[in-house]
Amino acid sequence: MEIDWIRKSRNDLLKDVEKSGVHLLCFPLLMQTKMVAHGFSTRLGGVSEGKFATMNFTFTRGDNPDHVMENYRRVAEVLEVERERMVLSYQTHTVNVRKVTKKDEGKGIIRERDYRDVDGLITDVPGITLVTFYADCVPLYFLDPVHKAIGLSHSGWRGTVKRMGKVTLDAMKAEFGTCPEDVLCCIGPSICQDCFEVGEEVIQEFKEEFDSFYWPELYYKKENGKYQLDLWRANEIILREAGVSEKNIQVTDICTHCNPDYLFSHRTFGNERGNLAAFMSLKEQEG
Repeated sequence: MEIDWIRKSRNDLLKDVEKSGVHLLCFPLLMQTKMVAHGFSTRLGGVSEGKFATMNFTFTRGDNPDHVMENYRRVAEVLEVERERMVLSYQTHTVNVRKVTKKDEGKGIIRERDYRDVDGLITDVPGITLVTFYADCVPLYFLDPVHKAIGLSHSGWRGTVKRMGKVTLDAMKAEFGTCPEDVLCCIGPSICQDCFEVGEEVIQEFKEEFDSFYWPELYYKKENGKYQLDLWRANEIILREAGVSEKNIQVTDICTHCNPDYLFSHRTFGNERGNLAAFMSLKEQEG
């Protein structure tokens, strides 16, 4: 099935990888390393029904748990990872990052999570798949090819203004010795500036956190008194200021709100929807 994505640039940056009817959006920057299996889910290729149709990854919105488990099985097959070794976040718009070890394998899938308030996951264990959830917020992918470590973080506007990207890099440095200049970072599918209207109170927080030099790039005010906020650019600035090289950052060209037939969006559907997911796993290295 060929999807006519609405894109925010002419570069067609994100690659739509399809296998057995499952469509995942992938970044060339990460694909070329051959070090990770990764992807961002779409609504296509699953077994969920109704408002969850068809590829939903949340157990908490009323979907049939058997359908959700089958969706995970299908994605695991496409990514060539083990569903039972996936580890799920427990997101509450914090900037808490958890180091994932072999003891965490299966948490959120086949085992209860013994943690909550975790919006970021990092690991250096090959074969563990990190999983975080979305319906407009920003997924952040991190690969440290030197220390062979990965991170995956959820960054809505609250996480962005608290610099979740830098917090994740700091956690990777503390745990694995990661140097930001070595890291490859990707800003995944989420709501674009054209679609993200916010009020004065949100903008005020961004004004307090970001240098005034960046304000014209981050937002503009409309006649109705509301603002259009650019979370993609905000996260890019955060990564650059944290020491990530510009050439090591790729930014999504696909907006969740612009593509409601293929992606869940809170701004489009409210709470009557499923959740998208980001996946990332460090591959076993040969030799």
